[in-house]
Parts: sequence; structure tokens; C-alpha cells
Amino acid sequence: MKRLDFVKKACAGGVGLALLPQVYSCGTNKSIAEKAWSGLRAQDGPVFSYIHPKKGVPNVLLYGDSISIGYTTTVREELAGKASVFRIFSNGISSHDFIPKMDKLEQTMFKPHLKGGWDFEWDLIHFNVGLHDIKYMSSKGMDKENGEIVSTVPTYQENLVAICEYLQDNFPNTKLIFATTTPVPENANGRYAGDAKKYNEAALEVLKNYPSVIINDLYGYTLPNHEKWMEKPGNVHYNKLGTTEQGKKVAEVILEQLNQ
Repeated sequence: MKRLDFVKKACAGGVGLALLPQVYSCGTNKSIAEKAWSGLRAQDGPVFSYIHPKKGVPNVLLYGDSISIGYTTTVREELAGKASVFRIFSNGISSHDFIPKMDKLEQTMFKPHLKGGWDFEWDLIHFNVGLHDIKYMSSKGMDKENGEIVSTVPTYQENLVAICEYLQDNFPNTKLIFATTTPVPENANGRYAGDAKKYNEAALEVLKNYPSVIINDLYGYTLPNHEKWMEKPGNVHYNKLGTTEQGKKVAEVILEQLNQ
């Protein structure tokens, strides 16, 4: 039985249904769910702290790599009282990892897999994969000279098709936002400048076939401010100003879709 069908049947009859667009909620045991999350999350700290669903508030999932980890706190602050903002339990890594990680989240945290677990449907999923697809890896780690790229462009596109099909099949009533991959600076370790742009173009080609998926162009938003926002030269990560501005942009796009 799919979770949506299970939740509908479990909530039907008697207890009342707090129903937002695409949201069913008939009760989660906080102590059970929090314990399950504690065993699932990859890191400690506020970004990976347990978020408990609230009745009457949309449920938003952020899926992404370390860039999304950087802006998660700002998104939560910007959407406080407007949405419960969850994130994937670890670094989302590459397009190869998306479906296994989403399945693990489902099977660990949600009813009927977890008795007393989460019992809602996502209102919105904001997702990105790409930065880990364009890494060159060897047995020694990131290695542009001797390594192989994690995902070729065709493989990346195939994975994105699979991701979009997975999301539409499993979350048919959920609003979907794809964030483009942020820029890679010159002299980055294990990555080539320009590859983010190339892979974003490849992603947009795929997403033409999925018009319901909204595009959040974080690449285009970040690029004019890249030197000012980057953590340090050659680093793909961002300083406090950068993560804050990216988080505000993500929250703005999410809220715009939730309000439609």
C-alpha cells in the first residue's frame, strides 16, 4: 500500500483531518519520530535537528548537497510560521544518490514503515543535484588530472529523468522546484570552472519535458556575486553573506509557489 493511500485510510473516520493542499495529518508520535531521526541524520547541529510537523502549516523538503546545507537555516528563518522546513538527513551528494536517499527517508520516518511516524504528504520539494556529479574522482579522492567524472552529461540527464519520474510517481500532488547548480570557480579542487553551466544547460533540456517542475536559477542568481560570496578563492562553498542571500532567494521562490 502506498503511503498516501495508507494515510487516507488511517485518517478517515472519526478523528478529523487537518487538510492543507496535499497535506494529510492525523498524528505523529514525537518521541518515536525524533528517535528515528536521530538514528538517521548524518550530522549533529541545528541544520540537521529534528523538525516536527505542525497541523495547518505546509511541509517543505529541501534536498541538496553542502550548498543547501549552507542555506537551510536562512530558509527556515524566512519561512518561520509559514512552512515547516525539513531537509534530507545528510549531504544529498550526486544524482545517483537522490532516489536511494529519498527511499531511505520514506522507509525510516513515515507510516506505515514507522509506527507512530510522520503521516503527511510533502506540499513542496525543492531539490538540486549536480555539484557532486561534476567532480573528478580517483582512488586518492578528488583529482582533475587522473580521476574520472562522477557523471557524464548523458548519465546526468538519464538520472534527472529518473528523478523527475520518481517524484511525479511518488508525490503526484507535491509542488516541485529544481535549483540549478551554483558556479564552480577557477582552480577549484576536483572540478572545472564552466562545468556547472554546462550541466545546468543539460538539466534544463531534461526539464523541458517536465513543465510542472519550477526552476530556481541559483546559478544565475549567484554568478554576479560569486567573488563577493565565495568562502575563499577556488572554493565552491559560500560565506555567511552568500549562504544568507541564497537562502532568502530559495525561501522567496518556495513561498511564491506555496501561495499559488
